[in-house]
Amino acid sequence: MKTVTYAQVQQLVAKLPEDKLPSAYRLLSALTAAEAQSPQAAFLRLSVDERRQLLSEQAEQMKAYYEQTADERVEWQTGDFVDESEAR
Repeated sequence: MKTVTYAQVQQLVAKLPEDKLPSAYRLLSALTAAEAQSPQAAFLRLSVDERRQLLSEQAEQMKAYYEQTADERVEWQTGDFVDESEAR
């Protein structure tokens, strides 16, 4: 999709009849509110370098978490698998 400028949006809004302005305002307001609240949108607004740095930090945190919980995971992942419908 081609980039749309503020000027183009303003031109379209200027062409709207007054009775349509409340609908246009609600739509634009909802779009900006959704952008402001979305962590995914905030992430995508970061530069590529900032995203890489953030993902690298998160990966290090998860690595530490998985190292700390390795014994627990091994415990619940090992053992006999029993079909409980046959055990009755």
